[in-house]
Amino acid sequence: MFPSSPSHLMFAVREEVEVLKEQIRELAERNAALEQENGLLRALASPEQLAQLPNGLPANLSLAIPLGGKWPPPCPVLSVSGSPPD
Repeated sequence: MFPSSPSHLMFAVREEVEVLKEQIRELAERNAALEQENGLLRALASPEQLAQLPNGLPANLSLAIPLGGKWPPPCPVLSVSGSPPD
């Protein structure tokens, strides 16, 4: 069974946060690469090929990096008191 001391739980949470931040960074890099590839493919595609694409996504869709250029965006501070921060 896992020890349930508050310091052990905080350590486990911090460790998990670091793992998740790394996963977010990797996914953001992968997303940016795919968007760059998508842009290149769209630039090289004929109007007929572009017309065959699904209508759900606009041709100029860009999700790679939010305004301000920082990725990942800052995370809100988590409260350990059991209640969400204000």
